Amino acid sequence: MEAAEVEKPAETAQAAIPAEAAPEEHHAVAEEKNEAVAHKLAATQTHKHTKLQTIRFYLRFRSNPGQNLFITAQHSLFRNGNPEEALPMQYLNEETWTATLPVVDSFITEPIVYNYLLKEADGTFVYDAGSDKTIDLKSYAAEEVSIVDSWNVPGYYENAFYTEPFKAVLLKNNYTQTAYTAPVIYTHTFKIKAPLLAQGQVPFIAGGIDALGNWNADETLLLHKGENEDFWSIAIDLTNANFPIEYKYGVYDVKEGKAVQYENGENRTFFDTIAPNKKTIVNDGFIRLPANTWKGAGVAIPVFSLKTHQSFGTGEFTDIKKLADWAKSVGIKMVQILPVNDTTATKTWQDSYPYAAISAFALHAMYLNLSEVVSEENKHFLKEHEEECRQLNTLPVMDYEKVNDIKWKIIHQIYPLQKDAVFNSADYQEFFDNNKHWLVPYAAFCYLRDKNHTADYSRWPEYKTYDERAINKLLQGEEAKFCTGMYCFVQYYLHLQLKDATDYAHSQGIIVKGDIAIGVARYGADTWQDPQLFHLDMQAGAPPDDFAVKGQNWGFPTYDWQKMQEDGFAWWKRRFEQMSRYFDAFRIDHILGFFRIWSIPISAIQGILGRFVPALPVHVSEFHQRGIYFDYNRYVKPFINDQILNDLTGDQQWWIKDTLLNADGNGTYSLKEEVSTQRRVETYFAIREDNPHNQWLKNVLFDLIANVILLEQKGSNGQEFHFRFGIEDTLSYKLLDEHTQWQLKELYVNYFYERQNEFWYHEAMKKLPALKRATNMLICGEDLGMVPATVPRVMNELGLLSLEVQRMPKDQRHRFTHITNAPYLSVVTPSTHDMSTIRGWWEEDTEVTQAFYNEELGQQGEAPQYCEPWINKLVVEQHLQSPAMWSIFQLQDLLGSDESLRRPNPHEERINQPAIPKYYWQYRMHLYLEDLTGANDFNNELKQSIVNSGR
Repeated sequence: MEAAEVEKPAETAQAAIPAEAAPEEHHAVAEEKNEAVAHKLAATQTHKHTKLQTIRFYLRFRSNPGQNLFITAQHSLFRNGNPEEALPMQYLNEETWTATLPVVDSFITEPIVYNYLLKEADGTFVYDAGSDKTIDLKSYAAEEVSIVDSWNVPGYYENAFYTEPFKAVLLKNNYTQTAYTAPVIYTHTFKIKAPLLAQGQVPFIAGGIDALGNWNADETLLLHKGENEDFWSIAIDLTNANFPIEYKYGVYDVKEGKAVQYENGENRTFFDTIAPNKKTIVNDGFIRLPANTWKGAGVAIPVFSLKTHQSFGTGEFTDIKKLADWAKSVGIKMVQILPVNDTTATKTWQDSYPYAAISAFALHAMYLNLSEVVSEENKHFLKEHEEECRQLNTLPVMDYEKVNDIKWKIIHQIYPLQKDAVFNSADYQEFFDNNKHWLVPYAAFCYLRDKNHTADYSRWPEYKTYDERAINKLLQGEEAKFCTGMYCFVQYYLHLQLKDATDYAHSQGIIVKGDIAIGVARYGADTWQDPQLFHLDMQAGAPPDDFAVKGQNWGFPTYDWQKMQEDGFAWWKRRFEQMSRYFDAFRIDHILGFFRIWSIPISAIQGILGRFVPALPVHVSEFHQRGIYFDYNRYVKPFINDQILNDLTGDQQWWIKDTLLNADGNGTYSLKEEVSTQRRVETYFAIREDNPHNQWLKNVLFDLIANVILLEQKGSNGQEFHFRFGIEDTLSYKLLDEHTQWQLKELYVNYFYERQNEFWYHEAMKKLPALKRATNMLICGEDLGMVPATVPRVMNELGLLSLEVQRMPKDQRHRFTHITNAPYLSVVTPSTHDMSTIRGWWEEDTEVTQAFYNEELGQQGEAPQYCEPWINKLVVEQHLQSPAMWSIFQLQDLLGSDESLRRPNPHEERINQPAIPKYYWQYRMHLYLEDLTGANDFNNELKQSIVNSGR
């Protein structure tokens, strides 16, 4: 398009700062509060040229009654970021809030990054997004500086492009530098953010006055920015302008030398008054262009599943480099992995579960490439295990115990020989100093775990309770010092190798997405060091669903969010900071836990006896109001009668009655003390023969204990209760009269699906905004399962990416998720590590498969019995063509499109089965990464599909 053909902007507009903004009375309150402070500061200055400046803030924001706005920053002028003492703003009119801040120029020696803070009537607050608004008085030598800002809604799509992966990797090469010389005389600086400009494009400003070119596309004014800055800006002299003025931004192609596009929407308008010694900065937010056009593809695979010819029976951090090489060759932009934290609790295969970290900060030693650690003179230690390594690497799955046993054997051999050189290096000292807050307690925990042969610190003869002084004294001993040093030694090299691998991925244009587990191991360094942050009498899990009918019990302690909030979620912020050293994005495992967590008492084994915490209980009066006779024993205690015993146990009921039950009269029974909880039942059978009959009997007792309708709220003195999940499936409920059933069901629906919504919204907003502000990584939430109605609202408001799985619709009115309707801020995927792959799922339920074949794939006739390559490819293509920002695939699902590359048995591709509590995580690729890189036909076809999809 020729410059002259650029369409002239529309003539309609709305004033940015209305005329009412000028009179002094609007600022009187703010000035009165701050001027005394400013003069006091001035009196303390020793600079000869100290002077007082006035900063006037104008925020364009349409507020609602009860809302108040503040300005906050990490500076003493703004009470060092304390939201309770933030600088208050004054309501000016329905479109503008304002504040005035007199300051001493010499008191602001460096630019101050500030944000706006919105407080709701209920006391909750939210920050506007971004960390790019600054007060830089050195750049504006004027007595008065007016700053006109736009509220940056955290949920705006554009904010995603200012996170670390986009700024540092994905959009880094799009920056175009322009020659710019600031005018000597200027009154206004206009600033705009335009994240999706292509390489060779820059923004321009044009308007209906001489200073802005009078809409002449041949006289466009180009904006400029530094390579690491977010805003494009331009300084303009508007001394002779007649306000209000109309203007607009657009896109200029540097190579073609012409304006190619104006931004969308009406003309922008701006009102101001010109005064001597005054500068005005106009932060206009984002350029009005489509912000949902960038899309990328990713591959997901656990690190332990990677296989190269150099691997040691498991994937290692160094293997990420070869995965990145392959990803680059096919146009994939993201590598997603599972948690890589140390999970060593029992030193058995049960530690293969990557979500049970004994430290939220330490990395797992099995990912260490020892060939890059062992010095030349010690290589013989590696050679001794070459044949074992080769055999382990040819296994179809990972042998977790052998891999770790051999690696630690070599570590024990080389550590005494190489530790001094490492510990004396400046690089190690820096690593230690930056990480000692978690590294020392972790190393001490590992030492004591080994010494006492258990991670359960409650069983240690000494140091059951973490005491920093006692631990420091312990570590002065030679043995403890030597052993803890070994764990620091290993963590140092893991750090180096993971950092090197992700840096390499970045150099190839690939970002790496990590995974933050919702929990930590019950007995680990975190709970030992900071037990006050956890509810150690509770277990996290998930309510029953089609995949786990008894619910899930993950065994993790739940978080004491109230305690964590007292120090501003410092533990979580440290965790995010640690993640950001290696990763560009991360997946929050079970983000629903930040709204409410399924909490199971320590006395229970099955998840079915849990409840959501926090939750608003049902008061006993609510039963009376519905005409329900409230019988505490009938609803709260396990209901056991002859009919139930006959249905569950048949002829065995007589022995059970005599041995395990107490007769309560009226044909009802209660469990004897030794089997009154599921945990006690577990203990009861632990000393008895493990045979099918005892397994059956144990499960019967579990079912009897879970045969309740209500769970009592602790400390309520029998006045408040929570519903057990799925009461309709209990025999207790089925034996109630129809009226009581109906009334209980209505109250049950209200409890789970209505009364909690706003409550859970506010619970999430207490945590997630603060945690999101703690990092600039791209955040994706795993929002699967029983999703409260408020979850999409919170994620949209905060700009968190959701997870959309084709076979797990969030709208229960649909059998499948319609990928074509996925929100832009989302990740679409055909399967996750907790599910079977496309091919495995295809064979699980022929009725569901047939519906998918006809409805989602649009195919006619009977579905093939097996998922043929063309079907697999069709599913992959659907996801690539979706409107979501990211489509991410398990590697198995990508390989499923190629007959020659995919694994012969699709049921060997599954990584995890959540319904099995103690599952062995040992999946590995069946082909080497080197062979995958050389599969030219497959790679070329995949690359073309990605290119055609615009990813």
